[in-house]
Amino acid sequence: MVPGTTESVNNGTIRLDGERVTDLVLPFQIDNLDVRGRITRLGPTLSEVLSAHAYPATVAQLLAEALALTALLGSVLREDGGQLTIQAKANGPVSLLVVDYLAPGAVRGYAQFDAEAIKAIEPGAPLETLFGEGYLAITVDKTLNTERYQGIVELRGNSLAEAAGAYFENSEQLPSLVKLAVRHDGLTGEWFAGGMLIQHLPRGEEGGPRHFAAETQHPNWQHATILTNTLRPEELTDPTVTLETVLWRLFNQDEPRVYDSIAIHRGCRCTRERIQAVLRQFSFDDLMNMREPDGSIRVNCAFCSRDWVFERPKEKE
Repeated sequence: MVPGTTESVNNGTIRLDGERVTDLVLPFQIDNLDVRGRITRLGPTLSEVLSAHAYPATVAQLLAEALALTALLGSVLREDGGQLTIQAKANGPVSLLVVDYLAPGAVRGYAQFDAEAIKAIEPGAPLETLFGEGYLAITVDKTLNTERYQGIVELRGNSLAEAAGAYFENSEQLPSLVKLAVRHDGLTGEWFAGGMLIQHLPRGEEGGPRHFAAETQHPNWQHATILTNTLRPEELTDPTVTLETVLWRLFNQDEPRVYDSIAIHRGCRCTRERIQAVLRQFSFDDLMNMREPDGSIRVNCAFCSRDWVFERPKEKE
């Protein structure tokens, strides 16, 4: 990693502070601390996802956080076609939140909510205020042909970041810290979201001490979390500061190593052919009941809000 705050090298290119750096995930490792992690910043991709819906600010911020979290978690998938889905389902003002990541870097998401109830809730409210009672499910399909894995935790805590940390502790027994931040530029209308995930790895040697099994936190993990908790929201969301610079500010004495970054883009997968294949699974009578007054069938994609219109089904002969 290149020291200082002037420039950073990654993927064979040089990124300079002052240039806009968005829509990527940067994996890193700190060998001295037995820590691995990823840091992300979303910009135009996030704005594109949110612009498809007229979400109130509270819902838009929540979905932005979820997309940043999805980029952090999904970017670990190595093979094209691997998918990670985060779904929050509850009985409160926000009843459903769905975001997913399709390797190598496509994200999408949407939310369902009570428009009246959400008006009284400020952005950044605790999860129980936003969702009521519910659960957070994280589902991983490493490839389209492998077995699915799913972990579930309750929707509790002040933020999605806290819920994600609980997921790792409960499902993987791996000490983890997640930081998320969102910023909306009122002048340009742009949205930015950033996030960082760090995890403390167990010693690899057989019989070696496993950090997460200790009754007290390992000094290396304490050191890493103290530094990470100094991270300011503006550092995660400022597109003019490279992610390498953010890491260097936090961990310059611990010699972090960065790997090739992963580009993130919006990737809704709705197509006319895919929707037609779904419609073919319905009976003729069911299709007739789906008709609009003009006889056509209209299908709306919840992720991108696009309407797909199909001509009226032919009458039975």
